[in-house]
Amino acid sequence: MNLIVIHKNKNSATCNNKALLRFALASEPIANVILDGLSKSLYRHSNSIPILRFFAKRSPEEIVCAIPEGWSIGSGVNTLKIMPYTEDIPIRSELVRKTKRNGTQNSWFVISNGRFATQINSKLLQKVLAGVRADVVAVNVEPELLGKQEKMRLTAQGKVAGFRRLYSDSAQFASVSTDWPHHLFVKTNVLDRVLTGRDLSLSFSGLIEKCRSNALTLRAVNIGGTVLDLETEDGLLNFCGTGISKIKNSTPASNKQGQNSNAISRDSRFIGKVLLGKNVRVSPKTIIVGPTIISNNVKIEQGAVINSSIIGPDVSIPRNQLVQNCIVKGPRCNWKRLTRTKSNNLTQIYQQQLGFKRRQGGNDSFRNWPRFSYPGCIKRVADCFFATIVLILFAPIMPFVALAIKFNSPGPVFFKDKRQGLYGKAFNCIKFRTMTVGAEEIQDKLRFVSQVDGPQFKIADDPRISAVGGFLRETYLDEIPQFINVLLGQMSVVGPRPSPESENTLCPYWRDARLSVRPGITGLWQVYRTREPTKDFQEWIHYDTEYVRNLSLKMDLWISWQTAKKLIWNFISQF
Repeated sequence: MNLIVIHKNKNSATCNNKALLRFALASEPIANVILDGLSKSLYRHSNSIPILRFFAKRSPEEIVCAIPEGWSIGSGVNTLKIMPYTEDIPIRSELVRKTKRNGTQNSWFVISNGRFATQINSKLLQKVLAGVRADVVAVNVEPELLGKQEKMRLTAQGKVAGFRRLYSDSAQFASVSTDWPHHLFVKTNVLDRVLTGRDLSLSFSGLIEKCRSNALTLRAVNIGGTVLDLETEDGLLNFCGTGISKIKNSTPASNKQGQNSNAISRDSRFIGKVLLGKNVRVSPKTIIVGPTIISNNVKIEQGAVINSSIIGPDVSIPRNQLVQNCIVKGPRCNWKRLTRTKSNNLTQIYQQQLGFKRRQGGNDSFRNWPRFSYPGCIKRVADCFFATIVLILFAPIMPFVALAIKFNSPGPVFFKDKRQGLYGKAFNCIKFRTMTVGAEEIQDKLRFVSQVDGPQFKIADDPRISAVGGFLRETYLDEIPQFINVLLGQMSVVGPRPSPESENTLCPYWRDARLSVRPGITGLWQVYRTREPTKDFQEWIHYDTEYVRNLSLKMDLWISWQTAKKLIWNFISQF
């Protein structure tokens, strides 16, 4: 079962929006939008799988919303089961028995904080809960842990050391706070030991103490996602706007006079999704732009313009009044104050993929492909097949290469270098060692004589390369161990050159493009590069982004053929 708790608002977010959520729940049809949205706000719409299905097979009807006693709920609300409470929340015995009967050892009883609407990647949440060894898990949603975010990295003295790019949503352990988390997950088999009798304590510090006295393990986790505070005007507007955008046929184009007791002038205009209550009067020459909710018994005078707003019950909007991006709670309103336009623009809702506000640049170079496509899965299958064939063919030769490296210079046979792969995930790129031990330190001293621009380093007759290493480099035999990286899913046969984080930070557009695919053993840059002075780095950027932009089976086959011809020619030229 999922229990949504609307806590009493002791400290309102702002003095002007006191008890904003209480007002919204008492107003029809706002209450329906909020309760329906809260019942779905735990999981991300892109996955299309309610998170509750991961923990127990339950229907949406088993979601219960607990509200303070004395709060009224808009008439006609039938989205969720409503349970009033006074001090603590009474968990009825039949609900506990039902939870235990339907639950398994690894299923969860979910308690959500109704003040906050969240969306979390359900697969990530499932992975986190499966890996946390705890009876009770407090989950807070942190937008900073979302993918495609820049995170500032500071030194111990608080100075900026650089920026780190997160390409996928992440999670991290946190300290347990005494405030209610966004979501609390309780193992169904220990639910009785968390409750006080049959009541759930509204004091989270009291619940923590209850867990300790019953030897229950409580852990806190922060997880990447989107979160909206419904006690703030911006949060409630954004949340309701998202909910309206998902309702079909919410524009009252066919809502003529007499139907649902509404009187709508034919000379009025409705643009976008607009949700009307009962007994709404709309005068001529008015414009209502969605997402907008208009409650019961509202009268809109001629020439008024309403844009992306929520209008409470019994409100009369004056003639030629502009109401934009705001909430009008009741008839006592300072209309002059509302003539100014607020800064936030809720039309961004229509540009979102996940339902809530998540900014993405219009020129985003990071790419995503359908799962059942060549880049999505066929390329990975081809990589595994090709890498297996290559490793089998070169298996008899690799021991002799290893012996040659050992006899030629002291040090390990393989060289492992930390590189960034798909979504910026670090991995050890494996090669046969072609340089002397300590080559990285020598490179810093030789940087001033580098013959290429950009972050890479190259000089003719590099003194760090051993005799055997030179032969391995010219014949590209040093890169054979990278096919192990391919089998491990860290690299691809064809793709951008694998590079460390220090190089990827130099050009965000290039970095985002190349880290949206697996790096390759060969690629477009390796085939086309001219090594002309002051152009090598520019060519690197150009061909990497060009490859990601036009990735296809045909291009990969062409690059593989060009690389094979080059390998054969270089090998023959050594003799």
